[in-house]
Amino acid sequence: MDYGFDTLVSRKGLSTVKYDLMDKNGYPPDTIPMWVADMDFPSPPEVRKRLAELAGLGVFGYSMADEAYEDAVIGWFSRRVGYTPRREWIKVTPGVVFAIATAIRAYTEPGDGILIQRPVYHPFERLILANGRKLVNSPLIYRDGAYSIDFDDFEHKLKTENVKLFILCSPHNPVGRVWSEKELKALSELCIRYGVIIIADEIHCDFIYPWAKFVPYASLGEEALERLIICTAPSKTFNLAGLQLANIFIPNAALRDKYSAVLRRTGYGEPGFMALHACRTAYEQCAPWLDALIDYLSGNLDLLRGALRERLPEVKLVEPEGTYLAWLDFSGLGLNESEIADTLKHKARLWFDSGSKFGPEGAGFQRVNIACPRTVLAEAVERLTESFKK
Repeated sequence: MDYGFDTLVSRKGLSTVKYDLMDKNGYPPDTIPMWVADMDFPSPPEVRKRLAELAGLGVFGYSMADEAYEDAVIGWFSRRVGYTPRREWIKVTPGVVFAIATAIRAYTEPGDGILIQRPVYHPFERLILANGRKLVNSPLIYRDGAYSIDFDDFEHKLKTENVKLFILCSPHNPVGRVWSEKELKALSELCIRYGVIIIADEIHCDFIYPWAKFVPYASLGEEALERLIICTAPSKTFNLAGLQLANIFIPNAALRDKYSAVLRRTGYGEPGFMALHACRTAYEQCAPWLDALIDYLSGNLDLLRGALRERLPEVKLVEPEGTYLAWLDFSGLGLNESEIADTLKHKARLWFDSGSKFGPEGAGFQRVNIACPRTVLAEAVERLTESFKK
């Protein structure tokens, strides 16, 4: 079935973050924005049809996550991800970032250490500091074009930095790693040993390339479940971020009660009517769309990989195992970050995410969203290779 992945959809002028911030940030009007992690593809046709039906009703009252909704969520993770969340685990929030901020306030006090692994999704650091907690970084190791975990440093930080909470990015944004069972078990054992609670941000878990296998943190055993908060959402998977909805799983009843108490103090109550139905429809009907999407993204990745090898070998693709984000190593060009950014902005007319946005460890890298029509990616690759060609 043709799902319209090659369709060009204009979102300019619709108050979209991806397109309508270009002028404010000084980008030329014909810039191709490939920074923020939302896709340029239309959402699944079944979701669009359902939302159109609901819009036709003309009534948008209060809504709730009922058993039918919970069944759809449970069924999706059981069939697609590899574990079966229980109904009582589910907490619905407006998004994963909101959920992480809530967890920080629920499980830590001002001054407590919260550990992250930079380069990593930048809101983690912002939330830690904004809530008066101590940022603790155990940086990933980058060697021979691939990333790994520094377990010695990780344990040292748990021992010495009063770490109460660890935010795991799995699959990892921006470097594209899908952590192995061995790696996750080692992290889990250390967190159990030092009494650390784990937030597993698994929002990209549906985007796994054929050469990798996603291991959900929830599959590591009962002891791991007892100190775990799992953050999931349909937003990345089905391009529904603007509808504002996430499903958070908290297996431990005591941790769940603490979380619920803080959630009530935020004033957040009923989730959005359209968001609930979009998520339910996607999880019940749209697996074939996702399968086709992953195949299309694999083709986009092939295009990018091949073009860099043939035309700009100084820029290296850090081979991704998951997500629709490509992490590019520009260090081989011999340019500083300012020179790279200036060339991308004014010569190539491309808006990528600068690697330093994800921490100092990301300097010299750029994050690129490849979830766009192939013609758009081909034009972006042409501009990239021509602009940096010696």
